[in-house]
Amino acid sequence: MTDWVMVAVLGTVAVAGVNIMDSHFIGKRMPSLRAFLLPVSVIVTFFALIIMVMHPLPENVGVGMLAAAVGAGVLRAVGVGLLLNIFRTEDVSWAIPVYHTYPVFVALMAVPFLGETLAWLQWLAIAVIVGGTILLSAQRGNGGGIKWRGRPLLLLILAAVLSASADVMSKYALSEISFWNMYWIGSLCLVTMYFAFSLRIPVIRQLKEIPDRGRTALLLIANEALAMIGILLVFNAMASGKVSLVSAITGSRPIFVFFLALALNKLLPGFLLRVDASRLTILVRLGATVLIAAGIAMIYVA
Repeated sequence: MTDWVMVAVLGTVAVAGVNIMDSHFIGKRMPSLRAFLLPVSVIVTFFALIIMVMHPLPENVGVGMLAAAVGAGVLRAVGVGLLLNIFRTEDVSWAIPVYHTYPVFVALMAVPFLGETLAWLQWLAIAVIVGGTILLSAQRGNGGGIKWRGRPLLLLILAAVLSASADVMSKYALSEISFWNMYWIGSLCLVTMYFAFSLRIPVIRQLKEIPDRGRTALLLIANEALAMIGILLVFNAMASGKVSLVSAITGSRPIFVFFLALALNKLLPGFLLRVDASRLTILVRLGATVLIAAGIAMIYVA
C-alpha cells in the first residue's frame, strides 16, 4: 500500500465523521439550513485565510489552472449544498451512499478528459453500483409496499455528478498548484456562495436564539477543523495518486457513515434526525452499501 492510499483512507474516515455531525447540526441543533451555513462559513473563511497566507499561489501559475481550481470549488460547493439540504429530511445513512456513487462519474469523465479506458469488469461494476443505489433508495411505505424517493434521489445524483466534475478539474489544477492552494481556493468559493445564501437578518436573529450557543459554537469549530484535515488529506492523496483511484477510496465513506450513524443512535438515541434500525432495514442498507463499495472497487481492479 503506497503512502497516498493511506492518506486517502484517513481523509475519508475524517470526512465521514464530519458528515455525521453535519446531519446532527442540521437536524437537531440549528433552526434552519441557513442558520447552519452562516457560522460554518465564518469558521471556514478563517481557516482558509490562514492557509492562504501560509501557502500563497506559486508564481506564474497558469490562468487555465486557476480557472480549473475555481471551477472545481464552485461545482463542489453546489454539490455539497444539495447534499446538506437533503440531510434536513432524509436519513444520512441512505443519502451518503447514494451521493458517493460519484466515483462512477469520475471514471466516465476520465475517459474523454484524462485519456483513461474502462475494462469490461469496470463497466460491470457500474451496473453493480447502479443496482445498489436503486436498492438503497427504496424504503417501505405506510402500507408495507416499496416507496421510491424520486426527487431526493435525483438531487443526490446531480450532486454526485457535480462532485465528480470537481474532482476531475481538481486533478488538472493540482498539476501546477499545491493541495494547500486547492483547499483555500475551494473553501473561499464555497463560503462565497454560502454567505450569499445564508447572510440574512432573520438568520442572525435565529442564531441569537439558539440555546447553549457557546457549546454549539465549539462543536461547530471542532467539526470544521476535522473537515479541513479530512479535505487536506484527500487533496494531498489526489495530488500524488490517480484521481479515479482516490475517488474510489473516498467512495468507501458510506461504510463508515452507516456504522457510525447506527452506533451513535444506539449510544445516544435521538442524536441524528432518524435512522431506521429495524433488522430488515439494516440488512438491506448494509447489503446495498456493500454493493456500492464493491462496485467502486471493481472499477479499478480490472
